[in-house]
Amino acid sequence: MSERRVLVVEDERTIADSVAARLRAEGFTVRIAGDGPGAVEAAAQMRPDLVVLDVMLPGFDGLEVCRRIQAERPVPVLMLTARDDETDLLVGLAVGADDYLTKPFSMRELSARVHALLRRFERAATAAREDAPMIRLGDLEINQAERRVRRGGVEAHLTPTEFDLLVHLAGRPRTVLPRAQLLADVWGWAAAGGTRTVDSHVKALRRKLGGDLIRTVHGVGYALEVAP
Repeated sequence: MSERRVLVVEDERTIADSVAARLRAEGFTVRIAGDGPGAVEAAAQMRPDLVVLDVMLPGFDGLEVCRRIQAERPVPVLMLTARDDETDLLVGLAVGADDYLTKPFSMRELSARVHALLRRFERAATAAREDAPMIRLGDLEINQAERRVRRGGVEAHLTPTEFDLLVHLAGRPRTVLPRAQLLADVWGWAAAGGTRTVDSHVKALRRKLGGDLIRTVHGVGYALEVAP
């Protein structure tokens, strides 16, 4: 397998160098960009397998970087934010980010997130090649091979992580799946604080597919409510 390419977009040089050093030690080819325009240019030249992207950047912010990169080609994005603000997180997910880390974070946690994101994208590519079956539940249609979703005949544009989460919930409709289980099965990692990641993605799915689609069981988790 060829070396995976990671673009690190971070204007704080100490953080950028630390992240790059950790990823290079694990065998990744890493390039650093320190502002919005430079990040978009680097992504076009490098065609990274994954982007580690800070939200606050000079030039234009990480949200705009994410929009522009994802418009060119789908690529997993791990966002870094100094603010644990839910609105910012939802906006980040809406423009195509797949996961996020709030500063300060450990290099061990960042490494785990990077590897988990890459594994998920590899699984998604395998499923597409294997012509995975269509899922139909009520007015919800999930085309796994094409990674497309319709509800009531209207197509919804989901991020790769939103799609994976929806497929996982659809595999056991009306069954309550705990947040920790979803985190482990969909994201491929487990940490108590990470359940907010699940909550944020569920909110994004509700916004795109309807608030009645996923039921919250407080203190436990979520269930897909579309009837078979």
